[in-house]
Amino acid sequence: MPKIIEGVLDAKGRKFGIVVGRFNHFITDRLLEGALDGLLRHGAQDDDITVVRVPGSFEIPSVVKKLAESGKVDAVIGMGALIRGATSHYDHISNEVTKGLAQVSMEGKVPVIYGILSAETLEQAIERAGTKGGNRGFAAAESAVEMVNLFENLD
Repeated sequence: MPKIIEGVLDAKGRKFGIVVGRFNHFITDRLLEGALDGLLRHGAQDDDITVVRVPGSFEIPSVVKKLAESGKVDAVIGMGALIRGATSHYDHISNEVTKGLAQVSMEGKVPVIYGILSAETLEQAIERAGTKGGNRGFAAAESAVEMVNLFENLD
């Protein structure tokens, strides 16, 4: 039988950073609420969660990197909302944010969770921020909790 290693959903005693973009705040505020709810439901304490607000999604990776390297958190969630508009701006920002978070994640200091919504329409973003599509912030929090424990099990 193979050895199976996986994380558990137990946030007790863990410290989390959430970097959230203010742009499209009517969506990101809901994502943040979902993430906080997810962390707290799995045993995190308010004092163990640091929320950093940045202007928009483009600024998220650099702050995620600073938190990941700080030694003050066990996992970091990057959270933003990109909604396609009439120009190519969406494509440029989406690509760079994804590359930036992937780069920090690959450095492996702590788990980095991708909590960026990329939606074609406002309606899609709203659905994924807490209506019929669930709250992607809550899902990102669960991923962070599981990955923290998985990292520990791998050490």
